[in-house]
Amino acid sequence: MAIVLDFERPVIELEGKIKELKKFTSVEDLDLSDEIKRLSGRLEKLKKEIFSNLTSWQKVQLSRHPDRPYTRDYIDMITEDFVEIHGDRHFGDDKALIAGFARIEGQKVMIIGHQKGREMRENLERNFGCAHPEGYRKAMRVMRLAEKYNIPVVSLVDTPGAYPGIGAEERGQAEAIAYNLREMAGLRVPIMVFVIGEGGSGGALGIGVGDRIMVLENAYYSVISPEGCAAILWRESSKTPLAAESLKLTAPELLDLGIIDGIVTEPLGGAHRDPASAAEKLKKCILDNMAELSLLSPEELTEERYKKYRVMGVYKEK
Repeated sequence: MAIVLDFERPVIELEGKIKELKKFTSVEDLDLSDEIKRLSGRLEKLKKEIFSNLTSWQKVQLSRHPDRPYTRDYIDMITEDFVEIHGDRHFGDDKALIAGFARIEGQKVMIIGHQKGREMRENLERNFGCAHPEGYRKAMRVMRLAEKYNIPVVSLVDTPGAYPGIGAEERGQAEAIAYNLREMAGLRVPIMVFVIGEGGSGGALGIGVGDRIMVLENAYYSVISPEGCAAILWRESSKTPLAAESLKLTAPELLDLGIIDGIVTEPLGGAHRDPASAAEKLKKCILDNMAELSLLSPEELTEERYKKYRVMGVYKEK
């Protein structure tokens, strides 16, 4: 059964009415084209009204929609010849993070991304997209392979955060993420990062240092989840929407702050309403950025990457 968010409900109900009329027309051989056309026009107007004025919290809800395309979905839709690589050669294989070689329009890429599950069994297997240290070490292992063979890296971020359990901490969760931050900063191949859903804290940053940081229109990128922020600052879950507004975590806000380089537009209503169209937009953005970055030498890439992160934020010296 499809999940319907509260603010989506008027759109879903009107779509259902149009579908019923079309079905009734075909069965009863009646001409209801004028009524269908009128309702279709009303539907388009309603969709624009609702989805062009979403709050920060509503966008967070869309970013978590269970029907939204995940990393593996995008891999299947935009790449050819995907070969997955498993294991970190230290502890094991983390299924919350997938990585491998692929081609996009014939061009070789290394794709890395968090992977969530569609139902409970798969979510438990994928750890709800929360990677362990071995996941981040696997990611760095394949990025080193990409550097060795001069292949661009595409990183798809979609996680509420790195896994905070005792086992993960014992195996060096913080060190694994910190190591990736340092090593990605100096990687001598193009790195393109796309936040496709949730971009949560260090879990996102562990595969999120790049030459281009792009966020999908209804995704979010934040130091903490709105729920976590509300719990710390106000100790009230009812303050979650306020926390979402305060965190400035939506794509337009992040672009204004200079944290990201661009926004990947989504189909009206979100990527889950038209995954194929969303995938085409993502593929075009990957190819466009790859063409630009391929003109830079390894030295220029690392230098520009360094400058990019040095100018982020505001500080004062006394």
